[in-house]
Amino acid sequence: MTFGRIFPLWRDAAGPDWPAYTNHAFVQGLGDGTLPRDAFLHYLVQDYVFLIHFSRAWALAVTKSEALEEMRLCAATVNALINEEIALHVGVCGAAGISEAQLFAAEERPENLAYTRYVLDAGHSGDLLDLLAALAPCVLGYGEIGARLGRTATSDAYGDWIATYSGAEYQQVCADVGGLIDGAVERRLGDAPENSPRWGGLCKRFHMATKLEVGFWDMGLKP
Repeated sequence: MTFGRIFPLWRDAAGPDWPAYTNHAFVQGLGDGTLPRDAFLHYLVQDYVFLIHFSRAWALAVTKSEALEEMRLCAATVNALINEEIALHVGVCGAAGISEAQLFAAEERPENLAYTRYVLDAGHSGDLLDLLAALAPCVLGYGEIGARLGRTATSDAYGDWIATYSGAEYQQVCADVGGLIDGAVERRLGDAPENSPRWGGLCKRFHMATKLEVGFWDMGLKP
């Protein structure tokens, strides 16, 4: 998946850490159904907490925007996270006897805290580009993973999860975010952003967030 012009460049800059994230053993277990159920539920609880902070980061992106169209796209992403993606976690965990109140009150694992605070710090200390570079691996990586598993999964054990991220709604969110990134980069760095002195720093932001995604999957395998 490409999701715009800038994302593939950032993905390439992440080197082998990108496939370590998108082809992680956790992801493989989702596709072939071998992921232990307790690991999946542990991950969903932590991911619920993650999405709360992630939604706050996307809300921060609204305030960092310099154009109405940027604001619209960031606000739409907040809506997709709060009213669609989180609903998956609430539904699956509810069926396993874990209430939404328990999800909201769950203790945050250190790997989760490190990732979410890194993203929020990128937004508070930098501009919209810093924030988008830190946000992109999660949004677009899950889109890439979902699309692949939607084609290749050999088990329906985690079919609801795969359907959410391979589905048309989430894939459209990814396309919109890819377009947002392209427009934001061009607006601030011009049509040759690779020549900007800021480019290397943005690639590092994306790369660090990618490594934190790998750590999040690692955590998921250790309930």
